[in-house]
Amino acid sequence: MPGFTLHVPADYSLPRDFCSYGYFLLFPNHWSVREQALRRPLRLSERVVGVRVTQPRGEGAALRVETSHTLSRDERDEAHRQLARMLRLDESEASIAVFHRLDPRWARTGQGRVSRSPTLFEDVVKTVTSCNVTWPGTVQMNRRLCEVLGTPLPEGGAWGEGVRTFPDAAKLARARPQTLRARCRVGYRDQRLVELARLFRTPPAKGGLDVARLEDPATPDEAVREVLLGLPGVGPYAAANIMQLLGRYAHLPLDTESVRHGRSVLGYRGTTAQVMKRLKAHYAPFGAQAFRSYWLELWTFYESKHGPAWTWERDSTGKMFTAALLSK
Repeated sequence: MPGFTLHVPADYSLPRDFCSYGYFLLFPNHWSVREQALRRPLRLSERVVGVRVTQPRGEGAALRVETSHTLSRDERDEAHRQLARMLRLDESEASIAVFHRLDPRWARTGQGRVSRSPTLFEDVVKTVTSCNVTWPGTVQMNRRLCEVLGTPLPEGGAWGEGVRTFPDAAKLARARPQTLRARCRVGYRDQRLVELARLFRTPPAKGGLDVARLEDPATPDEAVREVLLGLPGVGPYAAANIMQLLGRYAHLPLDTESVRHGRSVLGYRGTTAQVMKRLKAHYAPFGAQAFRSYWLELWTFYESKHGPAWTWERDSTGKMFTAALLSK
């Protein structure tokens, strides 16, 4: 089978570091528990290919990327960039060590990287579809977006029949809001998703979103936050979540799960506003790393109920890992 090697930081573990955030469970991602492998289609400039990513020799060893088709050098470079973004390979051992010095609780397990999507567009759409909805609703919306608007993987074969990509901005921008509501079940988000896609599709010089500026580490956090808050469907929670997906960990995306964590794990009492205030104070000492400390506390709680995330099947445990569903 064709493919290539992807080198990783010496402390990188594919099962631990990919299965570290809820989006690893959303279509078109598929984590195979039996194979301990990531499978998904990638949309390259000229075509769609399937990838299967494994780490045969364990932590710190190179990743093996198998592809459904033989790639040209340019295609291989493009796939490399998307996977490196998705797996956070840009976060070096040194950057993780900085976090561990600030919050030593995670040094023994090596946790610190939080996975994301191959593109910012996919991350933003997944964030918008995770607001004001239960986790099963988020799972369903992303599955339907792929099934209705995704591009099929040619000659699926061993890659699975009916495998489709996440929709690209161009196709989502052309979609009718009514179609999104009826067939993708996105509810009130229908028009907002179309508007978002159009912003991603339009060049910055013509009023579109400057993705390169958002992804540039030199751009100040507050400038990024201001842009994000101006996007359709993006409020304070969504903006903070997109910021952590951009590697900006100082802001906390607090929601009902956060309040549940504050009350049931940290023992806080009072109104929602009072619990939120205490949560912010609790994580304030972690400064620029606050989100990582916050998220790993939540993730550890989820894993205490259902085992390590790399043992979760997407279509069973993966639909119910949030605290609100753990007892069902």
